[in-house]
Amino acid sequence: MSQKDQYAVIGNPVEHSKSPWIHAKFAEQTGEAIEYGRILGPLDGFTREVERFIAAGGRGMNVTVPFKLEAHALADSLSPRAAAAGAVNTLSFGPDGVRGDNTDGVGLVRDIEANLGVSLKGARILLLGAGGAARGVVLPVFDRAPAALTIVNRTAAKALQLVDQFASNAAESGVRFAGGGAESAAAERYDVVINATAGSLDAALPDCDDRAFGAGTLAYDMMYGAQPTVFMQHAAKLGARAADGLGMLVEQAAESFFIWRGVRPDGGAVLRELRRTLAAHV
Repeated sequence: MSQKDQYAVIGNPVEHSKSPWIHAKFAEQTGEAIEYGRILGPLDGFTREVERFIAAGGRGMNVTVPFKLEAHALADSLSPRAAAAGAVNTLSFGPDGVRGDNTDGVGLVRDIEANLGVSLKGARILLLGAGGAARGVVLPVFDRAPAALTIVNRTAAKALQLVDQFASNAAESGVRFAGGGAESAAAERYDVVINATAGSLDAALPDCDDRAFGAGTLAYDMMYGAQPTVFMQHAAKLGARAADGLGMLVEQAAESFFIWRGVRPDGGAVLRELRRTLAAHV
């Protein structure tokens, strides 16, 4: 082990992960003495790999597909947002054992507000999808005091399940909260439409009334790629401003870095550099 504190991202596959590049930039920016690597986790050996990393002096890990549920089960304690999400993407190792957190929702909110300049306070928000990605977003969105959050999912029962799960949080936050199938969305423009489905991986559009999009709408796809996703292209044709999830990737990493080091890096600066780097390789 070097004298620098050791961190890593674990996933399968993992070679494509931008996390080592992002965290190296954060370390450079903040002067924190860390090293951050990649670990290809065997599909049947996640826990063993984490234990090996801890035994070698590792301080923390980011967890990506397909291990977020296993990380949740492994953690000795969970942050409220990780417990709500039912999944963990950030592990911290200390004297009290393994602590699990989920920084995805905070990353999304910070990207929308800090990098894209769109305030969620008082906003009417439409969330497409009711899987793990959507579940991790609900509490951080409530924290920003929107006027309303509607969850739409192809299987209406899954959306209604989330509405039940977070009903008391919505009441505490004073947010109008509803969900169901595509018909449960109001046939009018929303301030923010978030695509939390995996549809963009297959170039598939989520079920959503075209009237949800307009000149004042931010259409945000959690996915990102070299080109705008089909969701972004569709929203832009309807007059909306479209954004991908690259900033969410950077900002969830910044939140992990803050959890581990107690120092908050400037995600916006790293995001701009990452976009330039990716554009140069297209």
